[in-house]
Amino acid sequence: MAALRKVLVRPELGAVTAAIGVFVFFAIVAGSRGFLTTQGTVNYLEVGAEHGILAVSVALLMIAGEFDLSIGSMIGAAGMIIAIPVTKFGWPPWLAILVAFAFSLVVGYLNGWLVVRTRLPSFIITLASLYLLRGFTFGLTIALLNYTRASGMGAFLSGDPLVAIFSGAPLGLKISIWWWAGLTLVLGWVLFRTPYGNWIFAAGGDALAARNVGVPVARVKISLFMLTAATATLLATIQVIDTGSTDVLRGELAELEAIAAAVIGGNLLTGGYGSVLGATVGALILGMVQQGIFYTNIDTNWYKAVLGAMLLAAVLLNNYLRYQALRSR
Repeated sequence: MAALRKVLVRPELGAVTAAIGVFVFFAIVAGSRGFLTTQGTVNYLEVGAEHGILAVSVALLMIAGEFDLSIGSMIGAAGMIIAIPVTKFGWPPWLAILVAFAFSLVVGYLNGWLVVRTRLPSFIITLASLYLLRGFTFGLTIALLNYTRASGMGAFLSGDPLVAIFSGAPLGLKISIWWWAGLTLVLGWVLFRTPYGNWIFAAGGDALAARNVGVPVARVKISLFMLTAATATLLATIQVIDTGSTDVLRGELAELEAIAAAVIGGNLLTGGYGSVLGATVGALILGMVQQGIFYTNIDTNWYKAVLGAMLLAAVLLNNYLRYQALRSR
């Protein structure tokens, strides 16, 4: 394979190019206002981490040809599953966290099982899960607390070893950034260096052909739905432990931003093509844009408009680069 074609076929090429462009733009426009400072860098890395923890698992599911729109609602539900038993019933935090992860794995399994068994689009199945999770979280929280926010976790976390795992700032970087980096490395290795990673590409590229050669397509897709639900719960746990509170609206629209990061990172909506690194770069771009707009003193309400334009531009650029790479065969 020619060196140029090797570069062109990399799914994250467009995202890396965009990341450099975004950084240069805000360095020029807002560099003197704090964007280039150490704190400014930490700020956009923290925002990127919140998107990236979700995006790396969403990328794997997209490569397998599926979507999970329920992860935003899972963040709110998992946060309440952790906070309410601890603050209202006196559970130890570790037990509430285990219950939250167990709950998320069950929901992820059911999402995947329904998609595989019914052959309905995962968009429909997980959209239903989004509303179910958010609705039950609202209803149960109001019934138990009479309001939609749970706070006071800090009083139950004093001296708890979980604080070091899900909170704090090792080497000056918040723990969410380290989780993001770790997930990127581990899932990137799984995708490109293990048979399971090959199965993911096969399941998204041509599920029927993959089944015919022995790939356990159903198990792969179900496990990936469980992974996205688990990473949503991980993010919810980090947020609850770090802030000491949560509310039922936590994670609203997070699923769309995670998908946007994955798409900006070069992951195809049709499946069979993409990378974890691309999703991570996409999340970094979202973090830089969100914080960069803040440092330019532009109304942050413009962030969504910029995100939409970037998403469209990324799809067009990635499609063009992939076409050029395939044409050079």
